[in-house]
Amino acid sequence: MVMKWDAFLAAVQERGQYSSRQEAERVTRVVIALLGAHVVGSERSELAARLPETCALLLLNPLPAAEPLGPQRFVRATAAWIEGATEETAKWDVSAVLSVVADAADDELMRRVLLQLPPGYDLLFGRPQAT
Repeated sequence: MVMKWDAFLAAVQERGQYSSRQEAERVTRVVIALLGAHVVGSERSELAARLPETCALLLLNPLPAAEPLGPQRFVRATAAWIEGATEETAKWDVSAVLSVVADAADDELMRRVLLQLPPGYDLLFGRPQAT
């Protein structure tokens, strides 16, 4: 079942403890767009199919990434796109959004998505992997 936009933003707002829906929407748009540049193939399409249409469009139409970003660089890139953000606040933002994304996906899809990303993203998605 596809998560609705209002429910997605409400979950991000709650997890990120944002004071407004607008703040939750702003960080959601940035994080999903950056994620779309790093997830490819059928996994990107399957993930998009489980997300609200607004998220799906951002995920499916990214600017291509020049290189895969490790988790710390992904957080830094997020901070660069969110006015007033620091790396610490951006890590919070990324985790708030990606944990809701992970909830919208099933475990098998998340496993395949995480296989595409450099090590360490499991923590950003709130899905620590056994080592």
